[in-house]
Amino acid sequence: MAALLAGIRVLDLTNVLAGPFCGYQLAQLGADVIKIEVPGSGDLARQLGADPALNRRLMGASFLAQNAGKRSVTLDLKRDAGHALFLRLIATADVLLENFRPGVMDRLGLGYAQLKEAKPDLVYCAISGFGQDGPLRDNPAYDQIIQGLAGVMSVTGDATSAPLRVGYPVADTLGGITAAFAIAAALVRRGRTGEGEFIDVSMLESTLAAMGWPVSNYLIAGQTPQPMGNDNATASPSGAFRCRDGLLNIAANKQEQYEALCRLLGRDDLITDPRFAGREERKHNRQALSGEIEAALARETAEHWEAALNHVGVPAGRVLSVPQVLEHAQVRQRRVLRRFEQVPGVDRAVQVVRAGFRLADGDPGPEAPPPRLGEHTDDVLRQIGCSAEEIGRLRADGVI
Repeated sequence: MAALLAGIRVLDLTNVLAGPFCGYQLAQLGADVIKIEVPGSGDLARQLGADPALNRRLMGASFLAQNAGKRSVTLDLKRDAGHALFLRLIATADVLLENFRPGVMDRLGLGYAQLKEAKPDLVYCAISGFGQDGPLRDNPAYDQIIQGLAGVMSVTGDATSAPLRVGYPVADTLGGITAAFAIAAALVRRGRTGEGEFIDVSMLESTLAAMGWPVSNYLIAGQTPQPMGNDNATASPSGAFRCRDGLLNIAANKQEQYEALCRLLGRDDLITDPRFAGREERKHNRQALSGEIEAALARETAEHWEAALNHVGVPAGRVLSVPQVLEHAQVRQRRVLRRFEQVPGVDRAVQVVRAGFRLADGDPGPEAPPPRLGEHTDDVLRQIGCSAEEIGRLRADGVI
């Protein structure tokens, strides 16, 4: 079966994370994603990651993580010849994806208004920290800046450690997945009506949209969200609990789950204890209840209790490290990782994470390894009619 986005061409001008993550989702669904990079250096993520040797080769781990399945073309958009080549590429494209600060593409003569004249049905997606208007529109933004401004850090950690940054770039990732969703929706409408669209993705707004519960508790219930560490504000016992050898997350959010937990632990008395009899009582006496539960959990390992609790219908899961979850039987059976034995410019096999869903007609995933800088420049330029001589001149002039 054809991939869901087969036949869709995306010009990806983005750098670092939010934009490349969006492009990676589209590539996994079969889109032809052409990554337009600055000659000589390319995406900054090529120099980022935990392996300095890969960074020096411009194949950093941060780049490898979200650029498989794309083609790389080097092109200097500030040069007249590069500008003209880009317009020729736009004529072949369905989607343009960029994450410059607002106004940069307009100054290059490549903003939506200009490109719409050349390609009326173009889906143009601009990702930025704060969107195309508003008092912060011109501010630079990285993930941690957005986490702080969005209130994420204020509710992460506990009373003694907050505010804390979430341990991975959650705001960048949400911005990217929001953009991919919006692009897919715009392509559906274009298929019906032939209309293009301008999509203005704000990382700040994408993050706020994902904070539905803490935001609604303030907007609707008038309650200012507070950091609660590993506890769940809506229920108790619901959070991380110490077992004999480590932490176990337990979510006994329903009355029947709480009662099943108490029986399994041999603490039936906790069911009728007036301090813990109902949801609100348990929330009010959270610390006392957690102490009783942890005393019982200390008899066995987290792995033992995980199996036992799930067996009786109480959601439970160990707190794993990244290496542990990647080796987990669930991850392996569902083939979450895609392995490339050979990657140009890399001296080892590379594994990347595929999209977070499966399809009956074939799982999404990248068909090719992450590209070397400019690996596909000649092929793509030949496809738009450039001769070998023209390509040679462009390279000699530093345009590609």
